[in-house]
This record gives sequence, structure tokens and C-alpha cells, in this order.
Amino acid sequence: MIQNEKIRPAKVIGPLGEPLTIDTLPPPSTTRWVVRRKAEVVAAVNGGLLSVDEVCDRYSLTVEEFAGWQRAIDRSGMPGLRVTRIQHYRSLYERQQKY
Repeated sequence: MIQNEKIRPAKVIGPLGEPLTIDTLPPPSTTRWVVRRKAEVVAAVNGGLLSVDEVCDRYSLTVEEFAGWQRAIDRSGMPGLRVTRIQHYRSLYERQQKY
């Protein structure tokens, strides 16, 4: 009998064009989330390397926090992940939605 197993890629393309594997992702003990690391984790999920649940468990994130990272990348690219610019990009996006 054939089982329905998820087929995962061995690697995906990261935000800077480099190949990402499970081993090259940020370590599970990461506490300092810079833009590049956030973007790598989002790219891993988007490419099918990990699921959202696996990422949340691995990095002790909430689903809402991870969804915020995905939204920021979708709206503004990597610069949208900068903590110091969140309010700027949020207001910019809200203004765009009005028109």
C-alpha cells in the first residue's frame, strides 16, 4: 500500500539566493532575530523545508509572530522585517490600502 508521505526538498533558495538546508537554518537556541535570520526561516517555510508548526516549535515562536514576519516580507520585502521600521512600513501599507 502506498502511504501519503510529505516529500520535502533537501534545500530551498534563501532570501539572498543561497541554498538553505535544515543544517544551515538558524539554530533552535536563537534569541536575537536579525532580518536575515527571520527571512531565512520564512523562506524555509515558503519552500516547504519546514512547516509553520515545526518552525514555531523549533524557535519557540507564536503562530501570530511568524505570520507577522511573512506579512512583512510579502508587503515590504526584507526591509519590512526591521524592528526599527515596523511602524513606518505599517503606516505606508495602510495608506496604500486606502487608495
